[in-house]
Amino acid sequence: MKYFFIMNPGSKSGKSKKKFRTIFKLLDKYNIEYSFKYTKSLDDAYNFSACANKEGYDIIVAVGGDGTINKVINGFYDSYGNRISNAKFAVIYTGTSPDFCKSYGIPLNLDKAILLLSNADSKKISIGQIKFSTGGQVTTSYFACCANIGIGAALARVAGGGIRGILGDTLGTFLSLISVLTKYKTCDYKICIDNKEHTVKNVHNTSIGRTFYIASGIKVKNELNIEDNRFYSLTVKNIRIKNLIKVISKIYSGEQINNDDNLQLEYFEKLKIYDSKAEVEFDGDAAGFLPCEIEMARDKLDLICEG
Repeated sequence: MKYFFIMNPGSKSGKSKKKFRTIFKLLDKYNIEYSFKYTKSLDDAYNFSACANKEGYDIIVAVGGDGTINKVINGFYDSYGNRISNAKFAVIYTGTSPDFCKSYGIPLNLDKAILLLSNADSKKISIGQIKFSTGGQVTTSYFACCANIGIGAALARVAGGGIRGILGDTLGTFLSLISVLTKYKTCDYKICIDNKEHTVKNVHNTSIGRTFYIASGIKVKNELNIEDNRFYSLTVKNIRIKNLIKVISKIYSGEQINNDDNLQLEYFEKLKIYDSKAEVEFDGDAAGFLPCEIEMARDKLDLICEG
């Protein structure tokens, strides 16, 4: 079994690399034969992943945070949603906000994570394909947890600016959300869900995903299971001072969402959002702008995780 590790020493504000010595010792403990490369940028994570897929590695491992995970996943796919190899994907998490790991049963403990790697048991998960605008061009990317249209990109920038390193993931993101909400200008846009178009107004954010955990304590209870070929879409709108606490409490509680004037939960296989220049963000990083189009990648990803 050939393992390739893509290791980001910059994850968690540079604290990630302190765990690398322990990781190498554990790999030796479990007799795992491996190659590895250190990234200097997130683009390296994508490039290393694409090369490792083409070079015939059996298991490609992202060592870092959600940004590293996303870029490595993108290296498994071509621009049409097809896998470029039969390699399995795995994660050793050394980042700040482990939403992907919590969603898919990947241990955060290093020893347990590497033991899981050595067993190489996997299951297939669906991956989202997103097309969006960057510099007037259409870009195709992939995501595993959640894409956000609207306030999500601003929140990612503020929360990723260092406050989480001081206050912790959940509190740092929560305070960042409050700060961004007070300054964010809502927008109107058109949403076409499975060929049915409607206009939404005074929108703060639309989250598109498949997982319960989407960002640093924010959760979406949904009816999807691992075999489902749909996404959920949660639109947050019309927030005012008088209903701010109620809305935020709902999205942090993880409880059942009942559609009302502030929250709209829908399910779909294919979605388009347009007639606005709102920002697009996915898996924790700002990416581009509307218009965007989201559907499932053609091929599922083989993920090493707990059963």
